[in-house]
Amino acid sequence: MTPPTALITGASAGLGRALATALSGRGWRLVVDARDGARLADAVAALPRPELVHAVAGDVADPAHRAELATAVGDRLDLLVNSASDLGPTPLPPLADLPPAQLQRVLAVNVVAPMALIQLVLPALRATGGTVLDISSDAAVEAYEGWGGYGASKAALDQLSAVLAVEEPALRVHAVDPGDMDTAMHRAADPEASGLPAPESVVPALLRLVDERPASARYRAEDLLPSEAAR
Repeated sequence: MTPPTALITGASAGLGRALATALSGRGWRLVVDARDGARLADAVAALPRPELVHAVAGDVADPAHRAELATAVGDRLDLLVNSASDLGPTPLPPLADLPPAQLQRVLAVNVVAPMALIQLVLPALRATGGTVLDISSDAAVEAYEGWGGYGASKAALDQLSAVLAVEEPALRVHAVDPGDMDTAMHRAADPEASGLPAPESVVPALLRLVDERPASARYRAEDLLPSEAAR
C-alpha cells in the first residue's frame, strides 16, 4: 500500500524536525527542506525511515526551490506543513528601527513562500482532500515589543489560511500557534528564556489535527493537548 505523503518545510530543526520524526515513525513518505544542506542531511539520517525521505536543501523564498519541492511531491499530497520561518534581525528591534529590507525578507519567507508553495501543490492536495498546517505564533494576535515584523507576517499567514479554507472546503487548512518552545529561533529572540518545552511536546497536537481532521480554523496547540500535557 502506498504510504501517505507529507511535505514539511524547515525540517532540519525545531518543530519541523520533531513532526518529521513522528511521521517517519508512522511510515509516511516525506519531502523535507531546510536552508542548511548539511544539517538537513543529518536530520534525515536520524529519522526512523530515512529511505522514505526526499530531502531538498534550499530557501523557500526561492521560486526554483519551491518548484523542486513540488516536483518531488508528485501527484498526491496528504499533508503540507509550512514550518520554515524567518525571525528577522536580532536583537529584535522596535518597528522604528526595523529595516524595510529585513521586513521584506520576513514577509517573503513567512507569507509569500507558503502561499506560493500552496499554489504549486494544490492539485496534489485536492487529489487527496489533504491538510495544510501553517505554523503561526501568538505574536500574530498579541502586541509584543520587538516582534512587530514577525508578528505581522504570522498575522498575514493566519488570514491567508482562513481565506484558503473558505475557498478550498474539501481541504483542511489550519493555522497553528504552537506556543513557546525551546528552539534556536526562540533563543535568538530571547536569550534569557529558560525552561521552555521541547518542540516534541507540541507534535501530539499537530498529529491530532492530521488524524481527526476537525474543521478548518486557527488552533492553539495547548488547546489540543491533554490537560496534563498542556501543563
